[in-house]
Amino acid sequence: MNNPSPLFIAGPKPQGLSIKRDKAGIPHIQANNIKGINWGMGYCHAIDRGTQLLMMRILGQGRLSELLSDNDESVAIDTFFRSANWGSHIDEQIALLDSATLEACQAYCDGVNAGLQAKRAWVLRFLGYSPEPWTIQSSILILRMAGYLTLAQSQGEVERLFVEMVQAGVDTEKLESLFPGSTEKLNREQIESVSLGERIVPKNVLWKSAIPRMMASNNWVIAGDKTASKSPIMANDPHLEVNRLPNVWYEQSIQWQDRQIMGMGMPGVPGIIIGRSQKISWGATYTFMDTVDSWIENCHDGCYEREHQWHPFTARGETIKRKKHADVEVTFYENQHGVLDGNPNQAGKYLATRWSPAQSGAQTLKASMQLINADTAEQAMKHLGDIESAWNWVIADTEGNIAYQMSGLMPIRHPQWNGFSPAPGWDPAYDWQGFVDPNDLPRSLNPKEGYLVTANQDLNHLGKTDPINMPMGDYRAKRIESVLAASNNHTVESTKALQFDVYSQQADLFLDILLPLLKQEANSKAKNILENWDRQYNLESIGAPLFEMFYAALRKETFGNELLGSEIVNHLTEKTGIFIDFYQNFDRAMLNENSGWFANKDNPRTRDQTYLKAFVVAQKIFEKQAKPMQWQEQNKVSFVNQIFQGKLPAIFGFDTRPIPLRGGRATPHQGQIYQSNGRSTSFAPSVRLIADMSENTLHTCLAGGPSDSRFSKWYKSGVKDWILGNYKTLSLNPEISKKQTQRGNSTSS
Repeated sequence: MNNPSPLFIAGPKPQGLSIKRDKAGIPHIQANNIKGINWGMGYCHAIDRGTQLLMMRILGQGRLSELLSDNDESVAIDTFFRSANWGSHIDEQIALLDSATLEACQAYCDGVNAGLQAKRAWVLRFLGYSPEPWTIQSSILILRMAGYLTLAQSQGEVERLFVEMVQAGVDTEKLESLFPGSTEKLNREQIESVSLGERIVPKNVLWKSAIPRMMASNNWVIAGDKTASKSPIMANDPHLEVNRLPNVWYEQSIQWQDRQIMGMGMPGVPGIIIGRSQKISWGATYTFMDTVDSWIENCHDGCYEREHQWHPFTARGETIKRKKHADVEVTFYENQHGVLDGNPNQAGKYLATRWSPAQSGAQTLKASMQLINADTAEQAMKHLGDIESAWNWVIADTEGNIAYQMSGLMPIRHPQWNGFSPAPGWDPAYDWQGFVDPNDLPRSLNPKEGYLVTANQDLNHLGKTDPINMPMGDYRAKRIESVLAASNNHTVESTKALQFDVYSQQADLFLDILLPLLKQEANSKAKNILENWDRQYNLESIGAPLFEMFYAALRKETFGNELLGSEIVNHLTEKTGIFIDFYQNFDRAMLNENSGWFANKDNPRTRDQTYLKAFVVAQKIFEKQAKPMQWQEQNKVSFVNQIFQGKLPAIFGFDTRPIPLRGGRATPHQGQIYQSNGRSTSFAPSVRLIADMSENTLHTCLAGGPSDSRFSKWYKSGVKDWILGNYKTLSLNPEISKKQTQRGNSTSS
């Protein structure tokens, strides 16, 4: 641990508990048992990330206007969270916990509360908030928020966009080109009859600015016959919103009896989410399982139609308290299909929407407690498959196995309905019929290829069911797979290089079409740059920003006339995640020569003509530059404090200087930066993890430090090394590893 420094613990603590920081500020927690370990994790989360975990709870409870900031924006945020109602049915989940899990979770809460007493969250106190005790209910609320916000939420957004496009008159052929499989059973008349409340393309859009965006990620495992060490290697680099301090993740090492786990947890929740033990390592990406469905409800006099009968909605009244203004009373209407987007007292058809893990928690907590005792990839598959939110898990073990397991509550639907477009709520045949068994979800153990890669792509072929109907693009996955397939001598260093790979297969596809069209442009400097560009989004590249000019122009030329108009394309580009999350859907239409989006009455040009028009637009922008712009000049962003959001002067030190990000939307090392309703946000590797199972180490690189306090030396401590790609090394205790080996030998004999 490099001269560990003991952490002072105020007040009573579990017997045998020791917490020490290493030179990077990472806490190393030792205790006699799992109860002590969880107390220590809670204490550290409160000491280092008290503001972060309390802020998340305030948001999840829909109490921002009451406790911190009373303005119209806060009321809108509170209304969103009250609608989600993630605080409901939590006591029922707690009742399902076994005694060991309940005890461990309570110990975690006790540790959080001790930490909050020892070190007040001064920023929130400055804003007038005095924290209430942390409870198991608080942790389950955070679990639900983490599984939905900007993850499952993106599925709901793209499904809502589909409805809006149908209502805007986009024809079926064009819809199918963007959303394959969406129109097979499409009932346009039903969808056109729906009255939409919240729209993806409203006049004024408010993004919940205090919530970090979480979305794209990479992880992979390589079998020993393709590594230099002859042991498996696991790699994970979750691509989240990095330009916020503190980071989403909290790094720690925990040790009890003959067990040790190192890796990343999430403040507010017990356990380590991604990392390694002596025997196994595991990493996660979001899987894009469709866990959000909508039903069309025929409403009249506060009731909904079902089998030709009328049934009353459950009306849930919520009072949003305000610090400085009169309280706001809001009523939400619910049935078995979720929350209604409308007022059923006004006759009409509205959408009711439900997220499958909305009332989850117990199964996830039990599975995470069982995971800490897993010694093999197969055991880990069982426990990770029981997680209720949707993730892609890759696993490696010291016995030489590699594995993949999808988790999540996939609804069992009507056989003629894949969940993408809304179903008729009046027909009970379209109700969910339970959830798919985790053993039927996509999974794999020791594939013949010798590696497993997930990068938010379509992985349905690995399962008995098809949980994914709207994956992200497969460019990153294909690039990673091609690199892994090309060698049988992978190492930790080559894995680091792959985590920093910025080659774009997406650019290849578009330039293969564009460049042959530019043969007559002999004197075009822009053309020459694209011809000589190596398709790398490195910081010095001048080809990358020029390609992005062309790509943006092409998207507007292709969709700007009929997809609701050019203003809407601008809105989707600048203020939503639709083009960020689902860009390959739009790429398919732009790459297909016979796409219905070309040569129609609103866009009477062929694909080639559209490409040339887009190039002319990009070239004009390029020629106005005094000199060609490098990617690092265009693609940079400041890391800002989660509370103050860049509103304080730089001299106060809450934010960083602008930091250039390498990579683009389709490169293994993503580096996307875009505007999300008034603030800059990003997708980039929030943390990088690598574990070679022949070693007793975990290599990590976190975009930030352990603390959320501006006045701590651990506030920005990891940012510079993250930029430079300098990995830290966490080490397993050799004495524990020796005991594990002896226990394994004893068991096998």
